[in-house]
Amino acid sequence: MADGTVEVVHSSTVDGITTLTLDSPKNRNALSASLVERLLDGLVSAADDPEVRAVVLTHSGNTFCAGADLSEALARGASVEEASAAGTEAMLGLIRAILESPKPVIARIDGHVRAGGLGLIGACDMVFAGPACTFALTEARLGLAPSVISVVLLPKMSARSSGRYYLTGETFDADTAERVGLVTQSCGSAADLEGCLASALTGIRKASPQGLAASKALTTTAVLAAFETYGRRRAEESAALFGSEEAREGMTAFLSKRRPSWDLT
Repeated sequence: MADGTVEVVHSSTVDGITTLTLDSPKNRNALSASLVERLLDGLVSAADDPEVRAVVLTHSGNTFCAGADLSEALARGASVEEASAAGTEAMLGLIRAILESPKPVIARIDGHVRAGGLGLIGACDMVFAGPACTFALTEARLGLAPSVISVVLLPKMSARSSGRYYLTGETFDADTAERVGLVTQSCGSAADLEGCLASALTGIRKASPQGLAASKALTTTAVLAAFETYGRRRAEESAALFGSEEAREGMTAFLSKRRPSWDLT
């Protein structure tokens, strides 16, 4: 940008499709205050633009999104609890913006997805995943739980898969993510990924704005209702977990690159 500020989200609109690119690879596209602000601005602008039919959410670097940027808040002097609360509020705002947008929001990802990154794709209407994608819900290993993002993940993932990956923290690939309902389609190559996305966008360009909005509302009504009912409750649960002794041990161990005290392996 002209003032020297690093632009962490790039927005472009071509042929009725707005593409929002997360571009903060140094911190794995973590949800910093500036990235959240720019992403929300992009989602709102696209929702309000009558010329836009859909939004594509994508990324630079080898990570789509690593979740909340706790280090940013901690560097400002916030406590871990305050930093986590800020991250939770940001996640709630982004999930709501994606779910309530009258425009389809499509994730095009080809990299690692962790923590709040899974919340973003869980809220999206479609997700196309390339061969470099990996997914993991590692919160339990830190003394935490994927509380807030569960509101959008549990309706998408099969019960058996959430029961496994929530509890084990195992890493899984795009083929598995498609099989368990987390992504729309696993694409075996970069070319396949572009082809999958192009096919979906062709269909969207054929649809009327009213038809798109009404059809999306049918698919998101139940998720939005659950979000309204449980979103704040899950946020409170998350805050309680972050304030616990086990979470402090888990976070300290993670930052120190050592095993936490409960690790039996």
